[in-house]
Amino acid sequence: MSRLEWLNALVDYGVIGFLILLSVIAVAVGIERWVYYRRFRLDSIDDKRELEIKLSAHLQILASIAGNAPYLGLLGTVLGIMLTFYSMGLDASLDTGKIMVGLALALKATAVGLLVALISVTLYNILLRRAKVINLRWEMLHG
Repeated sequence: MSRLEWLNALVDYGVIGFLILLSVIAVAVGIERWVYYRRFRLDSIDDKRELEIKLSAHLQILASIAGNAPYLGLLGTVLGIMLTFYSMGLDASLDTGKIMVGLALALKATAVGLLVALISVTLYNILLRRAKVINLRWEMLHG
């Protein structure tokens, strides 16, 4: 495997693999929080601060993934474009088909990053709304 092929594989499997891992983490956190909220008992907590801590646990993970996934995807795209230009410089022949394929493949990292961010933001918003509803119900119960 040449150095250029190795770098291309690193971008593909490294950046996109990491983004897929982040997506799995986001979905796992979303499922964990959803199950926790469904089983949550309002009468089990007497302190409002403790309630807020328990309801907001792990939500920062979703927010961090949502905020950073597009940048990781963009990083993969920039690296892919840099590798395409590097291979153009080494080859010296201007095969436009090869260039376009290289650029198109580089853009897949941005697409995956945006998809991971969309999943994370959606889960975060759903869970944040659920936490607010539980919080309001607790306030109504404890006056």
